[in-house]
Amino acid sequence: MTDLTRDQVRVSRRISMVLRHRPESAGLTLDANGWVPVADLLAALGITRGELDVIVENNDKSRFAVARRDDGVEWIRASQGHSRRVEVDLGLPPAEPPEVLFHGTPRENLDPILRDGLRPRSRHHVHLSKDVPTALVVGRRRSSDVVVFRVDAAGMAAAGYVFHRSENGVWLTSAVPPAYLAEGPGSV
Repeated sequence: MTDLTRDQVRVSRRISMVLRHRPESAGLTLDANGWVPVADLLAALGITRGELDVIVENNDKSRFAVARRDDGVEWIRASQGHSRRVEVDLGLPPAEPPEVLFHGTPRENLDPILRDGLRPRSRHHVHLSKDVPTALVVGRRRSSDVVVFRVDAAGMAAAGYVFHRSENGVWLTSAVPPAYLAEGPGSV
């Protein structure tokens, strides 16, 4: 994996916005599972297949998935993170989570999360990380003062909460009640 150029990062963000939040802004319609033909995305955004391949291959979070269907047409979608306004079913099967997962967030969110738990807010799911370093990276997107929560994923699963694992390794669940949260290691 190589670092993307500033222009490639800009295009990657545009692709994320289109595939996760506003497909209509590029004149696209996602199928029920969030896919759109690669050729349609390229035409809508005015980028080449080579540019797209570099972005998909080198995206630091593997945000996009590309698949060839039986008819030979290649499709692309965001791996997760869709807004509630974009109706998609990623078709991810339930998965047994590890004992503990992590969630990084700006420290200013600490009290509301301890009171109300983790909620998906404008997204379909709460996103959880497999390790502290990844949770810190996610939390630092919004602030340098980050807290990492340990999530008792095994306890949640035993209580009937359903987890899914996206194609890029992000763990998804509907919500995390406060009883399953503890301030974890790695908070800065």
